[in-house]
Amino acid sequence: MMFSAFLDNNTVVAEQAEASVYENPEQLIRALRSVGRQMGWGNGESGTFAGVIPAGASVLVKPNLVMHQNNGPWTFDAVITHPSLVRATVSELLRTGLSEIHVGDAPIQSCNFEHLLGRSGLGSWATDLAARERRFTGIRDFRRTIASFEDGIRVAEEDKVDLRHYALFDLGRDSLLEPVTTEEPLFRVTCYDPKFLAKTHSPGRHQYLIAKDVLEADVVVNLPKLKMHKKAGITNALKNLVGINGNKEYLPHHRIGGSEGKGDCYPGKSRVKETIERIYDFQNASPDGSRTRLVAPLLRPLVGWLAIAGDETGIEGSWSGNDTVWRMSLDLNRILMYGRPNGTMADVPQRIVLHLCDGIIAGQGNGPLSPEPFNLNVLLAGENAAAVDFAGAYFLGLNPMKVPIVTGAFGQFRWPLASFPPERVVASLNGQRQSVAEAARALSLPAPEHVPAGWVSVLGQTSVGSA
Repeated sequence: MMFSAFLDNNTVVAEQAEASVYENPEQLIRALRSVGRQMGWGNGESGTFAGVIPAGASVLVKPNLVMHQNNGPWTFDAVITHPSLVRATVSELLRTGLSEIHVGDAPIQSCNFEHLLGRSGLGSWATDLAARERRFTGIRDFRRTIASFEDGIRVAEEDKVDLRHYALFDLGRDSLLEPVTTEEPLFRVTCYDPKFLAKTHSPGRHQYLIAKDVLEADVVVNLPKLKMHKKAGITNALKNLVGINGNKEYLPHHRIGGSEGKGDCYPGKSRVKETIERIYDFQNASPDGSRTRLVAPLLRPLVGWLAIAGDETGIEGSWSGNDTVWRMSLDLNRILMYGRPNGTMADVPQRIVLHLCDGIIAGQGNGPLSPEPFNLNVLLAGENAAAVDFAGAYFLGLNPMKVPIVTGAFGQFRWPLASFPPERVVASLNGQRQSVAEAARALSLPAPEHVPAGWVSVLGQTSVGSA
């Protein structure tokens, strides 16, 4: 497979697999090999990836390990890439002639990674596998900062990993964030001091801090969990790449203010929300969290008023008009494809990236941290993240043409992510190529019962890609 093949590969494989496959390793391996056969990655007998992993390659497996629990009242199965899929993928990769393989991700700062590894069983599995397989080097946490909340005060541990294990990229005016960047520092990310974002993202400067484990890999196998996302609409192949960045202050998620002004935090204009935003800026500027208790008497009645008024979108960019988070996410995808370990960008792709998406138990509702289990019973696979996410959004019951992270991925810009328009995305189901709509009908996919409050307008599939 040529590195540049991802630009042209408009095919997404859809493989039916019921939730019981999670507990049946042999059945899951058969499903993976069927995917590999349809994608041309392997012939089935020799394994899922036998024809696509170069001899001596270094391989990174990038699952979604975002959080150690479901923040809603639902099961953990819809939160992270299922551990059985991680194990099966690594097992199939070890059948090839690769030289080394490891698993890595950067969960959110409040994730208790040790607890996640313990409850998922991935920790003991990785220890046992590394002891008997010298090519497997374990599971790595790419975060440089972890944080917890004690009595409402954020307590952070900084510099957990040495900077020499990261490469600093500056996409400058080629960043997709540049068109929405102003001299006034408007970028925000929840619970973080905005002055740090102002240092990494300003007119002509757009910096990201990428783990060298990612950049030094010859092959990245991206293993996202298919979920709805309250800020991006969908998290799948594209949004999962936020987990290759080491520090949160490089990741703008929204711009302060409403859409009637310079921001994209919420629709329209709201004096109450503007006041809350300023209070949070004051609170987050305190490095030791000491201002949290000081502002609490002001915040409680304001937040309570919004609840009484029936507000559902909040002040974190949780709606379809968020014009920031998709740009940041696609910047990271471009770095993954074209970035060199020294922090420079090449004109041609630098590594093979394969996408294998866990939609067996997907997530609907208030993802990514409080998703409701949504049994789609499907694995998705592809070599082009834009195509994979077009199909993923459609299968979730969303109109992909109204999801900015999907439509944006087909855009024309330096370091492109697709050479074809969304109209050309096709699905392969049981070896038969067909439209995404035809595949969805053949799979008898259920309709979602819940979507994030700010994304109701995105419900309903598009005619694009239909028969």
